[in-house]
Amino acid sequence: MELDPAERQILRLLQGDGRLSNVALAERVGLSESPCFRRVKRLEEAGLIRGYAAVVDQRLLGFTVTAFVLVTMEKQPDAATEAFIAEVEAEEHIVECYATSGSHDYLMKVVARNIDHFSELCMQRILKFPGVMHVESSFSLKEIKHSRVLPA
Repeated sequence: MELDPAERQILRLLQGDGRLSNVALAERVGLSESPCFRRVKRLEEAGLIRGYAAVVDQRLLGFTVTAFVLVTMEKQPDAATEAFIAEVEAEEHIVECYATSGSHDYLMKVVARNIDHFSELCMQRILKFPGVMHVESSFSLKEIKHSRVLPA
């Protein structure tokens, strides 16, 4: 989808503040309200804007541990992979998961209340997911940059 400068500006502004009213958005982009609204709807319908969400502070919510878990799978049929993915999707403490190239098959971002909670998640849940052969964990010591804002 080709984006014009106004649509790129709309994406930049909404990524920074998804609660901007159409009036404020139109004013900042330099459009009248109706054309601005139509462009936002077009971006949503095209799937460029997939949704709107509040950014929550995980530490204030009680999740003080962030772990990055590398998962190595056994060779398995597609059904086992689907069962693994279903387990990942069902586990609320796994907040991100990516299939990766290289020596590991998946990279997960896991949040936990504390190290004991993470240990329980890893040993009682993740290691028991279908097809999991090995996990390797690294812990975040300090968040340097966390952004969901994409260059528009």
